[in-house]
Amino acid sequence: MNDNLGLPLVTPRVTPVLHPAFRPAVLANRAYRAELNTVANAVPVLLALEQSDGIVSHFQTRIFPESDTRAAGNFNYLERIVKYLLWSRGGWRLHFVGPQELAARLAGHYRGTVTGRFDSNMVGERMFDHPLEVVHTSSPPPEQRTAAALGRNLDGCRIGFDLGGSDRKVAAVIEGKVVFSEETVWDPYFQPDPQYHFDGIMDSLKKAAAHLPRVDAIGGSAAGVYVNNRVKVASLFRGVPPEVFNARVKDLFLEIRKAWNNVPLEVVNDGEVTALAGSMALGKNRILGISLGTSTAGGYVNAEGNITSWLNELAFVPLDYNAKAPTDEWSGDYGCGVQYFSQQCVGRLIPTAGIEVEPSLPLPEKLKHVQKLMDAGDYRARKIYETIGTYLGYGVAHATVFYDLENVLILGRVTSGPGGDLIIEGAKTVLKTEFPELADKISFHIPDEKEKRHGQAVAAASLPKANGK
Repeated sequence: MNDNLGLPLVTPRVTPVLHPAFRPAVLANRAYRAELNTVANAVPVLLALEQSDGIVSHFQTRIFPESDTRAAGNFNYLERIVKYLLWSRGGWRLHFVGPQELAARLAGHYRGTVTGRFDSNMVGERMFDHPLEVVHTSSPPPEQRTAAALGRNLDGCRIGFDLGGSDRKVAAVIEGKVVFSEETVWDPYFQPDPQYHFDGIMDSLKKAAAHLPRVDAIGGSAAGVYVNNRVKVASLFRGVPPEVFNARVKDLFLEIRKAWNNVPLEVVNDGEVTALAGSMALGKNRILGISLGTSTAGGYVNAEGNITSWLNELAFVPLDYNAKAPTDEWSGDYGCGVQYFSQQCVGRLIPTAGIEVEPSLPLPEKLKHVQKLMDAGDYRARKIYETIGTYLGYGVAHATVFYDLENVLILGRVTSGPGGDLIIEGAKTVLKTEFPELADKISFHIPDEKEKRHGQAVAAASLPKANGK
């Protein structure tokens, strides 16, 4: 069996047709834990991740004692788990109950490596206003969770918008009924002047408002992290220089609210609205929403039907433990979700599938080309969707280790058309073959075409309460 720094790499029983080197994280961890069951003195480890305001989440696992030769994989095993926790749950201080040497190595990783510094800066400093700390302790803080009530407010006249990397969507809603919706192509990623973003959002809002007698509330979703309607981290603004970001972007949505006479306005991560839309449409909770768009967005609705304080930034969670796995262009890390569930994934698989396109073609255009081929029954396009479906099956199985999960909702441009059905088919095949205990527990859902393309904007409209409500 091959390994990655001592961590076993297991060949999947269902191999992605276009990616035979894929080595799922869930299988590596399962093999590692199976070996642990042969050890009488396995070492318990508790990871307590602290956010602001005393919010703490716990994750428990075990590792090999240092005297065991298999302890060589301990650090890599823990570092990959911590990375998943950082990007799925979020926090700035990691309370580490376990061997002190491993706590020190983790601290060194976040100070001294490119990928570790990226995680520390993005999650710790930019999202929670503190550099990431690793604290070795025997007395971690108790688990403390909080959850916000979902939106579901559809009274009055509302506007909902969804900001993606290749298009922005908007909907006008009266008493829960959509009276107008529109999708507009834009290119926000590398625009250095945030006026471009402001003007684009205002343009969509004005078009929706033209179909309403008045505007009682505005709700929006966008890729990134938003706290009290302030932009903390967002890929949509990655082209904006830091000083301009701090001066203009952080309060951009407060500026927009002011331009609309301070009507109630709420902006949250687009993945959270994905999950909210699914929960509202299906009448179900314990939902993980995954949006396969320009990047990968995630959202989670818990057993009580609430959005939690977790980040659910699935673009950065590690899913493939092969050290030669595709690398994320932003973080520099390998095997992360964005390379498996997004237009970037489609673009990466096109050459392997034997499809010829102009390399300089933008990702949305490459996706459209693949979708046209799929509509025509092209076997090469079919292989791309089959590969993504296999990824999804192993990715969801891995997610069940971190989430209380019964429903998975997928949407986004990549899932449009017959390819979306192939993706779900592939995921179900993986669960039946490799994880039969999950096959009957996990249900996959995909909205119809209209809901898939505009559902997030409609759900976003329900986020704020109207004045006087």
